[in-house]
Amino acid sequence: MTAKTTLSLLLALAPWASAQSNAANSAAGRYDATIHVGNLDIPFRFELTGKAPGVQGVFFNGEEKMASSGGQLVNGALNLRWDYLQAKFEGTWKDGVIDGQYIGPAGPGDRGAHAFHATRWKGTPPADPNAPSIAGLWIIPNNSPKGEAAWRFIVQQKGSEVSAAILRVDGDTGAITGNYQNGKFLLSHFSGQRPALMEISLLGDGTLSILQNGKTKLTAVRAEQAAAKGLPSFTDPEHHTRAKNAAEPFVFSFPDLNGKLVSNTDARFHNKVVLVEITGSWCPNCHDEAPYLVEMYRKYHAQGLEIVALSFEEADQLQDPTRLRAFVKKYGIEYAMLLCGETGEAKDKLKQQADNWNAWPTTFFLGRDGKVRSVHAGFPSLASGDLSRQTRAEFEAQVQRLLAENVSAQR
Repeated sequence: MTAKTTLSLLLALAPWASAQSNAANSAAGRYDATIHVGNLDIPFRFELTGKAPGVQGVFFNGEEKMASSGGQLVNGALNLRWDYLQAKFEGTWKDGVIDGQYIGPAGPGDRGAHAFHATRWKGTPPADPNAPSIAGLWIIPNNSPKGEAAWRFIVQQKGSEVSAAILRVDGDTGAITGNYQNGKFLLSHFSGQRPALMEISLLGDGTLSILQNGKTKLTAVRAEQAAAKGLPSFTDPEHHTRAKNAAEPFVFSFPDLNGKLVSNTDARFHNKVVLVEITGSWCPNCHDEAPYLVEMYRKYHAQGLEIVALSFEEADQLQDPTRLRAFVKKYGIEYAMLLCGETGEAKDKLKQQADNWNAWPTTFFLGRDGKVRSVHAGFPSLASGDLSRQTRAEFEAQVQRLLAENVSAQR
């Protein structure tokens, strides 16, 4: 082929290549998406960012972004992956429409492939002036398998827009968001995890009727009214789990991700305040807590704080902990991450250390003598509003108290 022929061919292909590039790059922006889980189509906010071929997909928990670890858009084929969720999207983008499958964790019992569809965002629907005010703290009486008599229901509202979360002893549902439509609030959530649908109606007696995921009916009572009526209170996360023997040091000895055995008797923990975290990279509430622990570690490590995460994972992660490594990378974890066994083994392996442990995550606060000073079950995300901020302040205050204690006086 002559140089002249080659040049002619390149010039002929240039408009086609430019059109392909422009089409791919125009994919960036916000989308109205749905995922099909079970028999439900759950709507949620989704974004594509970047320029092809290296695009990125973004889920949201409220305003918190859950960005993909990587992705590509080539000739209409769209592939995204969330390594820290062990999940991926495989499908197509064409003329502002995304179709395909989200493969990975969607919810308990719903792992696998789920139909995913998205179209360009059409804007926020107009506010309904008839929306009643339901903002505030509510109590949902509930006999849960974890021994709870009630859950908290936190509602934040601006006009007819609502962000709500159910807070259980192990953490919350994430931000379930939506609007007032046709006489009720229609809310939903999907952040790559925790798919949820919720219909909320304000009844004549002042209570809320909640239909969760199209089948579970709940009733919420304003917190002050629940107290006046003597309804059951929520479980105090500071008293749900207890140390088996607070007079003895908290004992652990498990390998880190490089196979090195890490034990409570190691020199790095001597005379240190230690937070022992029961966690798992599969656990949404553990994802909520990890960024805060990273922040705490960086702030107080030089003053004598250590953190040890005891991670319990599924069998495949024990063989090759790719998701757990991506979890560490995602949140920039610098403290010790130990691989302790399968999730089903956790209760047996912790039975010598804890009474009534059943919440993921759970934090044990150890003084400089290695003994448990307090235990906190669960962790609320920012979706829990003031209750999340309160928990974070309590964690920090406890760490500050323990760091300030005189070691020689203890001994």
